[in-house]
Amino acid sequence: MARDDIDMQHKTAAVTVDDVTKEFIMHLRDGARIPVVQGLSFEVFHGECVALTGPSGAGKSSVLRMIYANYRCEHGSIRIRHDDCVTDIARASPRVVRDLRRTTIGYVSQFLRTIPRVSTLAIVSSAGRTAGNSAAESDGRAAELLRRLDIPERLWPLPPCTFSGGEQQRVNIARGLIGRHSILLLDEPTASLDAKNRDAVVALIVEAKDRGAAILGIFHDEGVREKVADRCVDISRFTVRDQKGPST
Repeated sequence: MARDDIDMQHKTAAVTVDDVTKEFIMHLRDGARIPVVQGLSFEVFHGECVALTGPSGAGKSSVLRMIYANYRCEHGSIRIRHDDCVTDIARASPRVVRDLRRTTIGYVSQFLRTIPRVSTLAIVSSAGRTAGNSAAESDGRAAELLRRLDIPERLWPLPPCTFSGGEQQRVNIARGLIGRHSILLLDEPTASLDAKNRDAVVALIVEAKDRGAAILGIFHDEGVREKVADRCVDISRFTVRDQKGPST
């Protein structure tokens, strides 16, 4: 994407979180309500990386899950720009959410969940085909990412459930980045990685930002955050005080 195109896209946010409130209902505790965030508002523009900061349990991962529509919010809107349209994913139907995940929003979680006995190469390539790439393009891009993330080729035919935690995380990153989504949500993408592979992930994040992706991430590694983030949003500013909810 040309720099002028990225600059034009800066005029309209890729992600707009507006006055969002989230709480958990503890059904096993007589419906007790545990607040997470209140009045949360920020924007993420194309071509930038925004880091969510705040202490453990502040709700950072919950915010990513709301933007990905794994969690619903009780109040407010989460507007996602895709092509020339804007959709409030907090109120979108399951079909619209599915389409946005396929075409627009990529998500790298802290955990790799895959079908047993499916090879690593097939898992990563399949994510590329789901995003609309051809089989040949997906296979080629999958191989490129696995090489860059230091997954030996001899391991590609094996299911990643047989891998170490760091190797599984790198497969997870490859699967999340293969679709070249215009919005990327990254939940601790460099956790469990050594310095060499951490640098490889940082390079991939910078490349995604340079092509115009809007990136929202959690980076507890301060060195990584300094290399990739353009600005930070401190979630603790929107946390309801003296309350603790489920692990987020």
